[in-house]
Amino acid sequence: MNNRQNQSMEPGERYQMPVSGTPWEVLEKELNCLKSNDIDWKHGKAAVFVHYAGEQALAIAKQAYTMYFSENGLGKRAFPSLEKLERDVIDMGLGLLNAPASATGFMTTGGTESIFMAVKAARDRFQTRHGQSRTPEILLARSAHPAFDKAAHFMGLKAIRTPLSSEFCADPAVFERYINHNTAMIVGSAPAYPHGVIDPIDQLATLSEQHNIWMHVDACVGGYFAPFVRMLGVDLTPFDFSVSGVSSISADLHKYGYAAKGASTLFFADPTLARHADYFFDSWPRGTYHTQTLVGTRPGGAIAAAWAVMNFLGIDGYKKVAQQITTCRQSLQDGLRDMGFNIWGDPKLSILAWGNDDQSKVHSVGNSLAANGWLVGYLTEPPGIHLMLNATHPDSLHDYLRDVRTALRSKGTSGPSGTTNEAGLSRGKTDATY
Repeated sequence: MNNRQNQSMEPGERYQMPVSGTPWEVLEKELNCLKSNDIDWKHGKAAVFVHYAGEQALAIAKQAYTMYFSENGLGKRAFPSLEKLERDVIDMGLGLLNAPASATGFMTTGGTESIFMAVKAARDRFQTRHGQSRTPEILLARSAHPAFDKAAHFMGLKAIRTPLSSEFCADPAVFERYINHNTAMIVGSAPAYPHGVIDPIDQLATLSEQHNIWMHVDACVGGYFAPFVRMLGVDLTPFDFSVSGVSSISADLHKYGYAAKGASTLFFADPTLARHADYFFDSWPRGTYHTQTLVGTRPGGAIAAAWAVMNFLGIDGYKKVAQQITTCRQSLQDGLRDMGFNIWGDPKLSILAWGNDDQSKVHSVGNSLAANGWLVGYLTEPPGIHLMLNATHPDSLHDYLRDVRTALRSKGTSGPSGTTNEAGLSRGKTDATY
């Protein structure tokens, strides 16, 4: 068999490492062939997974990543430049989020890791105060990200989810009824991923102060977007460290920071809170092992790319992209409303959830969009279609609205492939990419 024997593999046959090496020219051709089947995100066909601020920012991220391709963020003694770059990134993020002088933080590999470490810190503080006989609880709205449940599952907490308000936000009055002596963390989202709306962080933080409970703001989506939208004059619900009582904030750099994957940040209001995220192990022949993050090795390229893109774009660059995206979102809202669809909630950032109480209608439109090459993300409560916009979408705005209109005029569309529920909406699948 030749080296590329695996192109004609039989079902169930394993891919095998070639006996001799394959020239890059052959591998590059095969990679391009494989990639040709992926979604055409550069032309706005994907409203999730990719965050884009233009070719220049993308090129800067790639170049900076390559410069630190082999360096390890775990080895600060070996790579003091990475320690400096990370500190600069953290300082810039803290400034955007109105953090006090005492605030601190660190970079992680993604939103899920940032959430894991926030939950770990809140759990450890709870156990320091109350011992380990109780099961700590996380109180969060139904719209909060599943990464909190995932963290609770792995670390022995219980996640308590509450019903949403009529505006699809967390309801502080409902939260208050659920608070008890086991509540270790209250979560608010800025914004929540399903509907793109910001929870009433100030009211939730007031509850956390009254009951002396850790308050975490999940700004994985909005942390590097909402500050610039606010600078554009949009009146946003308070969501950052300017709100008294906020203990920690997670914010993803590889989303609207436009950095390379995987890069996120976790911030703490003061070092005494941050210390609960630390992990120490000193019973080891190699000496003491200490990390603030869940992972050990971290890609130096992701740290360098974040630093480079933030400095390249600057505040003016981020504001420009935020303006493009929010203008596009508003145009989509207007166009979809004109066609008779509802906008679920009052989104003011980059996420738009739209639909109709007629589930079959949503199903039919989604199938038609998919047939035209759009990657469709479904919302199940209420029935709808989910968009997470970036700088590729202004150019595809009119095509998208045209294809929705075409779907409405269609007599019917074929059903989606895969498992569906009775309403025809995708079951068990999510586009939440923390």
